[in-house]
Amino acid sequence: MALSLTAKTIDKYFGFLSRLDNRSKKNLIIKLTESIEEKEKKTVSLKDLSGAWEDSRDSDEIIAEIRKSRVEE
Repeated sequence: MALSLTAKTIDKYFGFLSRLDNRSKKNLIIKLTESIEEKEKKTVSLKDLSGAWEDSRDSDEIIAEIRKSRVEE
């Protein structure tokens, strides 16, 4: 959700920001411009998130390795 400011509030911000040096103003302009540019939305397919477990070991070997890696305290 975006924050919306009244003209009076924007004038107050501008009064403060107008006292900045030119370099700071340029950096602020760049940041504000970047914040409003449309960014390409990357779509992710559910098919990309799923897959089969691939392992050359059989299930007994995997289970044995898991049990062996457990730490008892």
